[in-house]
Amino acid sequence: MSVWNRILDALIVLAHILSDRLLELVLGWFLGPHKRVSTPPSVEQQVILTKSAVELAQQIRERKLKSYDIVKAYIDRIEVVNRDINAVVDGPFQQEALELAKSIDTKLLNNEYTAEDLRKQPFLGVPFTTKDSTSVAGKLHTLGLVARRTERSAEDAECVRLMKESGAIIIATSNVPEVNKWIESRNMLIGNTNNPYDLRRSVGGSSGGEAALIASCCTGFGLGTDIGGSIRIPAFNCGVFGHKPSSGAVNMAGCTFRTGKEKDTMVCAGPMSRSAQDLLPIMQVLLEPELKSVLKLDQKVDLKRLRYFYIASNGMPQCNPINSETERVMYKVRKHFENLNDGKDVRHANLPNTKLTGKMWRYWMTQEPANFNLLLGNGVELNPFVELFKKLLGQSDYSMAAIYGLIDGVLPKESEKLIRDATKKCKQALQELLGDDGVLFFHSSPRTAPFHYYPLVKFNDFAYFSLFNVLRLPATQVPMGLDANGMPLGIQVVANINNDRLCLAVAEELERAFGGWVPPFPLKN
Repeated sequence: MSVWNRILDALIVLAHILSDRLLELVLGWFLGPHKRVSTPPSVEQQVILTKSAVELAQQIRERKLKSYDIVKAYIDRIEVVNRDINAVVDGPFQQEALELAKSIDTKLLNNEYTAEDLRKQPFLGVPFTTKDSTSVAGKLHTLGLVARRTERSAEDAECVRLMKESGAIIIATSNVPEVNKWIESRNMLIGNTNNPYDLRRSVGGSSGGEAALIASCCTGFGLGTDIGGSIRIPAFNCGVFGHKPSSGAVNMAGCTFRTGKEKDTMVCAGPMSRSAQDLLPIMQVLLEPELKSVLKLDQKVDLKRLRYFYIASNGMPQCNPINSETERVMYKVRKHFENLNDGKDVRHANLPNTKLTGKMWRYWMTQEPANFNLLLGNGVELNPFVELFKKLLGQSDYSMAAIYGLIDGVLPKESEKLIRDATKKCKQALQELLGDDGVLFFHSSPRTAPFHYYPLVKFNDFAYFSLFNVLRLPATQVPMGLDANGMPLGIQVVANINNDRLCLAVAEELERAFGGWVPPFPLKN
């Protein structure tokens, strides 16, 4: 690298640091003092609300806790906390959820469930939520659009149907950006969803309402979808676990108008939870039947037999530089797995073309079956410049982020040959590196959750997540404590296609070693 290139790189880094600090200063002043969600009112409620979904299911089956009491505790929590986080679109579904919970308790009391019934319903009586863009029969299905404010789903999305069959009880649906295409959860119908750790900060998107509800202890677990980080960005920002499965592992029927028959798509549905131990059992419920023998989720993973790698940066000059607290997370993870593996190094790796991640994702979005413009217009073609003019006059039904997306649609396209070649080389290199026993540690983001509106100025950091949508590989977002501002840190765990079990096993080990989810409120003793 020449001296001039090094000077240019240094200037770019300096520009990022200065602009980041300026935005933090201005937006921090504009949005006012720091506030976070409240602590549950009693120790008894706190104990219930902070349990994992697996723990809740077990205690319901053993009749140590009643489903009715659990569902009521979460509904009561939503009623209090949603005033601050603004995450719920429809719900809580108090009457029907409590009636279902009461029926489950009665049947358990009367021993009406056989052992086979309980085996087929691993989440019997456990409350859950899902994002508004994923269909729930009879419930609002707005996709964050003013034009769809009263639209309701005729049937459940396949992932929702499967969770209901597993015994889980739906209690609410959560906020999304318009048609899921933004890295904050804001729209003109519901407004901004706020981060439980600092109400001034972003929850991420598009499954931001889900992450906020889970982190705030308003639900047992949640379902998200991920086309460019939409599970993992909110999970990172809100300090919970989220898993983006291997491409095709979960049927997408009913998620943002998908039929489930789409081929070669980046989008996946997957679980989100406060505990890593919930992810694998939920995946076992959601997994396509013909892939059970391929993903082998029941197969035990020996962490000492795996090979571990890390990448220090994606190399994109458009992204913020990795800050020191984020670097420290990677260091701690590396050292832990080196100790676990009797001193074997977690090896540094490089991949070709990661500098093109943003361009790769932008190109592959144009190959998706969904037309963003038509989705946003609820079937009507929108003129981005007309919408921008209306926005400036305060007359638009769309957020500025949605208008960004419309404008992006008329900008020059990426070079198909360049991007397809770059994607192929990057994917091939990573798959050869990982094989069937390799795991990659990858930064979640160069920095923790920004203030609201920050992404309207600087949004490219999401490329750290979208790379694995482009490559169609499984990735698990793992919380790794809090930074100096009390915001969640985290890391991504990546494996080869259909090796989701490796990601999930490593996530469980990281939770065991570093504590996992940290409540956004002080715990009562």
